[in-house]
Amino acid sequence: MNTTLITFVVLYLLGTLALGVWAGTRIKNTADFAIAGRNLPLIMVVTTTFATWFGAETVMGIPAKFIQGGLNAIVEDPFGAGTCLILVGAFFAAKLYKQNLLTIGDFYRQRYGKGVEVFCSVAIILSYLGWVAAQITALGVVFSVLTDGAMSETTGMVVGTLAVLVYVVIGGFLAVAWTDFIQMIVLVIGLSVIAIFSADLAGGAGNVIGKVQSKELFNFLPPPTFTDIAMFIGAGLTMMLGSIPQQDVFQRVMSARSAETARNGAMIGGASYILFAFVPMFVVACAVVVMGDSALEMAKNDYQRLLPTFVLTKMPLIMQILFFGALLSAIKSTSSATLLAPSTSFVENILKNLRPRMTDKEQLKAMRITIVVFTALVLAYAIAMKGTPIYDLVSAAYQVTLVGAFVPLVMGLYWKRATTQGAIVSLALGIVTWLLFFPQVNEAWSKAFPGQLAGLIAAMIGMVAGSLAPQVLRNRHEATHHIQPAA
Repeated sequence: MNTTLITFVVLYLLGTLALGVWAGTRIKNTADFAIAGRNLPLIMVVTTTFATWFGAETVMGIPAKFIQGGLNAIVEDPFGAGTCLILVGAFFAAKLYKQNLLTIGDFYRQRYGKGVEVFCSVAIILSYLGWVAAQITALGVVFSVLTDGAMSETTGMVVGTLAVLVYVVIGGFLAVAWTDFIQMIVLVIGLSVIAIFSADLAGGAGNVIGKVQSKELFNFLPPPTFTDIAMFIGAGLTMMLGSIPQQDVFQRVMSARSAETARNGAMIGGASYILFAFVPMFVVACAVVVMGDSALEMAKNDYQRLLPTFVLTKMPLIMQILFFGALLSAIKSTSSATLLAPSTSFVENILKNLRPRMTDKEQLKAMRITIVVFTALVLAYAIAMKGTPIYDLVSAAYQVTLVGAFVPLVMGLYWKRATTQGAIVSLALGIVTWLLFFPQVNEAWSKAFPGQLAGLIAAMIGMVAGSLAPQVLRNRHEATHHIQPAA
């Protein structure tokens, strides 16, 4: 066990905790707590949007999937995830910012009514279970590796979660924004230095890229069969569109000081994420070159430990400090945002419907209590799901919002004829169709066509049919009653 390395990690955790406590002294109301008072400059909007996506799966999940299946295996993340932020900036940020909302659920209430608001908010909140669980799982792996097994993964999950929980409860989104800003600096510098050092260990970047090309890992497109193409499209759309109606993304849009800042921040953050996600992929490719078959075996059976093991066994102390600082920055920045977002949605869009006369002070207290409760639930879920790959936890998280919340959002913004009835039919058809494609329900369907894509198509049909059918029937009824009987 390297006590020097552990000491630096502990000091780093305490530093971010202190920053969060300082941010807490500036919280005056729910707007400060939920969206940082709508006053963040462009650089902080970029770092928070970038930090939202750059989490455990980017450092530990995506690289292993890349080594196993090439670019084709990671179409969902980073390509889909990064494109999501670009789309948010291009088509959603300015429109939503001008509506001056606190949560994404507020849009559904104003456009479709309270019923759709509650249903979509529940779907959004549930989607965070897998996303946050992935970050907590990664924290457990990191602390277990750091202590050479002296701390179990479960204990590491608990310790890491508490380290994040404290500053989120005290400082809210203002604490998240400031810690994201610092952590992204550490992340970018740390991983960049690690990549340069890894290339040197592997005999140069050219040697590493040559090895990757020889294994045909740069192949992006799927085999030209209907099922393979459908699965490829379904995977790409899961995070590309399913992440758009998410509270953590919405918070970053609404925290900007202007609509232009919100738009540019999201687009720059998304593009930066796609580009920088290749850095940990390159480092893992270096690990395969240096460690040989043992790295390939670990990528196949226990990929979450591959990168930490490579750094601990092949690099000097200073590189280990940089790596674990960068890794913890990635995990903590994502987990802090994803703990705050569902808690804010619950209070604003569900609890306020049950207790409509809550004061702002009571709402702020309720948000903090909800964060603690949600964190406990997610921690229990992460422990129960221990052993599930991080990438899979993240992937499953966004299918429910893709088939449920995306269509009402985009049609509500861009189609004036969208109605509450259309939104209800869209939600029902999308989710029921998606469930019918579960392997436990129909294994043949699930292998032939992606359930999330089937659900998205059904949701779109439901929105159009549900919105237009009552209008068509009403027009026919009116036309029938205007016809006078012949003399």
